[in-house]
Formats: sequence, C-alpha cells, structure tokens
Amino acid sequence: MKQLNIFQNLTFWVLLSILIGVFVGHFAPDLALFKVIESKFSYNLLGAELSFGPTLSEVFSGVFISLVKLFINPIIFLTISLGIVNMGNLKKVGRVGGKALLYFEVVTTIALFIGLAVSTFIEPGIGVIRDDIAGGDISKYTQKAAGFSWIGFLKESFTVQVLGFSIFFGIFLNYVKGKAKMIAGMQQASHWVFKGLKIVMYLAPLGALGGMAFTIGKFGIHSLVPLAKLMLTVYVTMAIFVFVVLGLIMRNCGERIWAFLGYIKHELLVVLGTSSSEAALPSLMHKLEKMGCSKSVVGLVVPAGYSFNLDGTSIYLSMATLFLAQVYGVHLSWEQMLTIVGILMVTSKGAAGVTGSGFVVLASTLSALQVIPVEGLALLLGVDRFMSEARAITNFIGNGVATVWIAKHEGEFEKEQSTN
Repeated sequence: MKQLNIFQNLTFWVLLSILIGVFVGHFAPDLALFKVIESKFSYNLLGAELSFGPTLSEVFSGVFISLVKLFINPIIFLTISLGIVNMGNLKKVGRVGGKALLYFEVVTTIALFIGLAVSTFIEPGIGVIRDDIAGGDISKYTQKAAGFSWIGFLKESFTVQVLGFSIFFGIFLNYVKGKAKMIAGMQQASHWVFKGLKIVMYLAPLGALGGMAFTIGKFGIHSLVPLAKLMLTVYVTMAIFVFVVLGLIMRNCGERIWAFLGYIKHELLVVLGTSSSEAALPSLMHKLEKMGCSKSVVGLVVPAGYSFNLDGTSIYLSMATLFLAQVYGVHLSWEQMLTIVGILMVTSKGAAGVTGSGFVVLASTLSALQVIPVEGLALLLGVDRFMSEARAITNFIGNGVATVWIAKHEGEFEKEQSTN
C-alpha cells in the first residue's frame, strides 16, 4: 500500500522527472536539443504569452508553462474581485494593499543588503579569469535596458493591468444591487478554473523534465566550473535569506518555515524543474487559501508580490553587480554600494514584467553606475539559467511567506487544515 501511494504522488513524479532531465541533458544532449520545429513558437492570448522553443525539451517545458499561464489572469481576476466583495470593508482593502507594498519594500531592501554583504565578504569574483569563461551576445538586453520605463512596464505587464482592474471591479461589485447572481456565477467559474488547473498540473513532470534537460543539454555541467564560486555563493545566500530572514518572519506570526516548505514541496519542485515561478503561481494561491489565508488577502498579495516582491531576484542582482566589479578589479566605495541599492530598489520591482528581466535590470544598473563594463554581462549568460532556479524558488517562497504574514496580522487567517 505504501508503494502504491508513492507512485500516485505527483511530487514523486516531478522529482523523478528532474533527475531524468539531468541524465538526458548530460548523457544525451543531442536528444534534449533535438529540433522538432523550425523556429520558436510564440502567441499572445488574453495577455498570456504562449511560447516554446524549437527543441524537444523546450516544447515539453514550454507547453506546460504556457498552459499554466492561461490560468493565471482568470484566477487573479476571480480571486481578487470575490475577495474584495467578501471583505466588504473597502478601508480594509486599502489597508491590506498598503501594508503589502510596505512589506515588499522593506523585505526586498533587506535582500539587497544581504546580497551585497555576502559578496563583499566572500568575494566570488576575485581570481576569476575572464578568458576562461565563454561570453555571449548581450545586445538584446542592453537595448531593452536603454528603453525601460515604468509606463512601458505597466503597458506591457498584462498581469498588473488585470490586478488593477480586478481591484476596481471588486469595489464596483459592492455597489451593484443585483450582485448576488454575479457573485454566484463568478464562484462557479472559479471552481471550474481551479478544476482545470488541477488537470493541467498532471503535466508538471513533463515540464520539469524538459526544463532540466534543456538547461543541462545546452550549457553542460562543465560550464559551471569557472563560476562555481559565484553559484555556490548565490545558493548559500538564498538559503540564509529563506531560513533566517523568512524564518524569523514566519516565527513572528506563529508558523514554522520548515513546515511551510513541506506544505508547498510539490510547487517548489515544479519551480525547480521549470525555472519559472509562474508555473506554480496559481497552485500556490490555492494552497495558501487551503492553509487558512483569506481569499481576498491571497488575491491581493500574491499577484502584487509577483511583480514587487522579488526577494531572490534582488539578492542575485546585488551579488552579480559586485561579482562583475570584482572580476574587473573595480573598487566600489560605500557610497557607490548605497547607490546600487537605491537603483535596484526601483528597477528590480518591474523585473517580472520584462523578458530576460535579470539581465535587463542588471544592464540598466551597470549603465547607471558607469564604472563597471556592461560587457561583463556576457560572463554570466552561460550560468544564469542554473542560478535562475534559486531566484525563482526564493521569489516563490517569499511571496508565500508575505501572504501568510499579512493574513495573520490582518486577522484574515483561519487555520482549518494541517500543513503537514
């Protein structure tokens, strides 16, 4: 009976698929990178970019992530609108939103300082020989960085637009006389959306296998060697942030970080395999509601956090900036380090709405500093995919912790089920 339960567990299959993906990418890279279509497929449907690359592994991971993306905006709309109606008190809605934005700014700033502190202490860029690292083309990132603006971000980020519309629609519903039928219809739609998502999540093992096979097959484990110290430093720093900073935040509201990670272990494996926090975002919202967070808090905090609470991205950006400074032998004063924090406090908030976000934000930061060569980004292209898992997982955990903390401090948490 125990064996049967293991094979019926989706988490087991996702983990197994990740391992298979590593083996396929390493021992059969030709299979992982086998072209099944001529060029990359991309199509925009209701604000969700459906895309996958030409290789077999990219098709596997891309189709899964694209299918999940189709559910994100409907879930955000239904969850937020219904949550605001159910909350009733519009002053409370404003208070929760304001508290969430303040929390995001404080915690991401802490993440930035932690990244700078660890990089200053360990100095992962010292001793790195630039000639030993294969470079790459960074022109598309520098072009995007030069053209980045908040107006453009808001226009291009359909998820943020849906978030704003959902808030206004939820407020509007409070003043509609015949709102009972509308609410009943939306609740029914929400039921079917989550039911459809549950079916799509059965494809998670294929997505994880494809994502990991492509990463290992294209870049190879050998590409990690020259930048091993940087990678190790990034992963250790992310772990310190999760277990110390986020652990203390969870303890502050009477929860344990280990128990929470165990509760969302399936979603964490999906993020690990696909290198995308989007892949498990709707599932996280469902899990947080099941854990006890109110629908309204989940609907407000998680989508907003996806754009404004990028803890892992903040850590990586500050560490990557100092790493490149160390590689090029550029000594940064404390004033310049504080400038880095100030720039990243603003630019990192829009990172999720930009393609190649990490490099775009990093390029804009280096351009603003004008002391570190922007060309240094080419040194990071080969290993960025390996570090993106750490960023995505830390961002993902950070948004879950933020939701629990805000729900607890707003009295919007009712623990109905065990998180074991």
